Amino acid sequence: MPSDPEPAAEAPRAEAGRQPATAPATRLIGLDDAPVLAGLLRDNRDFMAPFEPARVEGYFTASGQLALIRDLLVRHEQGRTLPHVILDEDGSVVGRITLNEIVRGPFQSCSLGYWVAASANGRGLATAAVRDIVRVAFEDLGLHRIQAGTLPDNARSQRVLERNGFVRFGLAPAYLRIAGRWQDHVLYQLLNPAQQ
Repeated sequence: MPSDPEPAAEAPRAEAGRQPATAPATRLIGLDDAPVLAGLLRDNRDFMAPFEPARVEGYFTASGQLALIRDLLVRHEQGRTLPHVILDEDGSVVGRITLNEIVRGPFQSCSLGYWVAASANGRGLATAAVRDIVRVAFEDLGLHRIQAGTLPDNARSQRVLERNGFVRFGLAPAYLRIAGRWQDHVLYQLLNPAQQ
């Protein structure tokens, strides 16, 4: 993965599909999120391993997350990335969602990546977070297209994307090095309906 905290197009298994009673929020990541994210990543290391690239030990520490967040915020200031955290109904951080590789000019496109802690699965949090970040991408950033991808057997994340209007458009062979080997990815896209 090219210096992003999660694969640009991979979305870990997210949830069974229920909608939360109270819609969660996403917000811009902050430096003070580093300890919480490090704890979530450590606690969910085995859960997320099948969907993640190999990680160095420092990635799972507060200092590793702080360095990563600083890098994300620099790229955010440059207009290349939009890194958010996913909040549950109580306002606790339960995951991350990021618009990666934002390209302007005639392309006006980006890639979507996200993850939600195992304990927060099945509550509609990933679905709501994707809905929220799509709104930001299209209404606030004026982007034309969002691309996302999942491993072929990741039906739960495929449902999250489909619930948000993403359409499958292809299969990329050996697309990302996930869990130590090059793996195919099912590719999805969503076009801005206001620009069609």
